[in-house]
Amino acid sequence: MASLGGLQNVSGINFLIKEGPKVNAKFELKPPPYPLNGLEPVMSQQTLEFHWGKHHKTYVENLKKQVVGTELDGESLEEIIVTSYNKGDILPAFNNAAQVWNHDFFWECMKPGGGGKPSGELLELIERDFGSFVKFLDEFKAAAATQFGSGWAWLAYRARKFDGENVANPPSPDEDNKLVVLKSPNAVNPLVWGGYYPLLTIDVWEHAYYLDFQNRRPDYISVFMDKLVSWDAVSSRLEQAKALITSA
Repeated sequence: MASLGGLQNVSGINFLIKEGPKVNAKFELKPPPYPLNGLEPVMSQQTLEFHWGKHHKTYVENLKKQVVGTELDGESLEEIIVTSYNKGDILPAFNNAAQVWNHDFFWECMKPGGGGKPSGELLELIERDFGSFVKFLDEFKAAAATQFGSGWAWLAYRARKFDGENVANPPSPDEDNKLVVLKSPNAVNPLVWGGYYPLLTIDVWEHAYYLDFQNRRPDYISVFMDKLVSWDAVSSRLEQAKALITSA
């Protein structure tokens, strides 16, 4: 396993991480980067209390139990995700490990007073790769709305390198070096496919929105994009991804 300034390579897969200590089955429930009432009135405090304080917490606690004393004990969260994905033959630790990572990432995708339109290089790439910002919104919202059952929708930067052995359906070459919209079922995230640098995600499990929107998933998705997305965080991830790809 090689690491370079936040870029980690596991089984030939490069992805962004935050430098930190090895796990040793001592996972922590990371708080969102705002108070639990910080997204009101768009996303209620009650939703955060249940989603973060109960669902996310349970993933962390279950992962500790699954990993401690096993061959995965001491590996980073990202290493556990890739190893336990096991080329699609998913091992028991995968779902909780991936859901911990997904939720840590999801909370950072939002901010009070978010939404609107990005600027700078991010907007330029969105317009280049999707035709316009509106067309990107339509594609992202459609991916999130049509993900059957539980899962996630993603905006990711697609690099040229990917681990072909870990990809059940390798993407076509014309997706290289561009922004792409993806969707994934249940706990699956782009780390397991290789070559994808996640920039933005939305959680479309029902527990993410049911208290505020009941069964109106499309309304939740629209509000997320219009009033919650932290484009600053997405732009920062893009800058890191491009720099790390260049230096890898």
